[in-house]
Amino acid sequence: MNQTIDTVQPAEQTVSSETAAQARFETLLAALGSPYARGERHAIYNGDCLDLLASIPAHSLDLTFTSPPYNIGKEYEDVLPVEAYIDWCERWINEVHRASRSDGAFMLNVGYVSLEGRAKSIPIPYLLWDRVPFLLQQEIVWNYGAGVAARKFLSPRNEKLMWYVKNAENYCFNLDEIRDPDVAYPNQKKKGKLRCNTIGKNPSDVWQIAKVTSGQGRASKERTPHPAQFPLDLCERVIKGFSPTDGIVLDPFLGSGSTIDACLRWGRYSIGFEVREDYCAIAAERIDDSLRQSASLF
Repeated sequence: MNQTIDTVQPAEQTVSSETAAQARFETLLAALGSPYARGERHAIYNGDCLDLLASIPAHSLDLTFTSPPYNIGKEYEDVLPVEAYIDWCERWINEVHRASRSDGAFMLNVGYVSLEGRAKSIPIPYLLWDRVPFLLQQEIVWNYGAGVAARKFLSPRNEKLMWYVKNAENYCFNLDEIRDPDVAYPNQKKKGKLRCNTIGKNPSDVWQIAKVTSGQGRASKERTPHPAQFPLDLCERVIKGFSPTDGIVLDPFLGSGSTIDACLRWGRYSIGFEVREDYCAIAAERIDDSLRQSASLF
């Protein structure tokens, strides 16, 4: 006999779930110590990610989403020999793996480095492929319009997002939350039934999302003083698609605070680590402004 199941959660169960998530978050913050700044659902810590990651209890995080320094000489990094840089990446990624829940995930945004005599520009994942303890679920190509204008090679217009999971059979993927509503033939039918999902299509593994630009007359509205800023659109897609509601998300290289901003917009708890205090200040001010703007709408 077919049985209809009511999937709407009772109010008591929803409250219980939120209470449990809040308790997990507070336990995690207690283990990390006093933050640089915090709110009801977020916290910023000023410190080295390896030291802070070591303080996180095992099996605590639902998602880690970050973009580490690329080792290309930006103002916030000391350039290391490539092998030393990859060793450093392996160390903090191993800590992320330990701190992730059994159904947790790791979304890594990385770019390119040069290898003298071997490669002008090689994707960092190619150097990390056998050093990451997670299962590589999928490579996502982030395509954007603005970038270096090249004359002796093709103008680079992409970076990688590596989607890693801890358990190949049990992980979070909220496809309906990130479907693309731009469907070419929304009313096309086969045998009388619509061929496409009425919510939208799968966004595929190539994401066209604009970078955060700077400069007179062309700076993005969300631009902060940070020199390498995650676009909010990118962060929101990752947070909505790859973390559970009320989940705990970590960004160990917080930068301007885009990950926390996205988490607060979509009901997640979030923690950010940032080694530079001036960047912590940028992130904290940005998040406070975002919260004030949200409050003014109600």
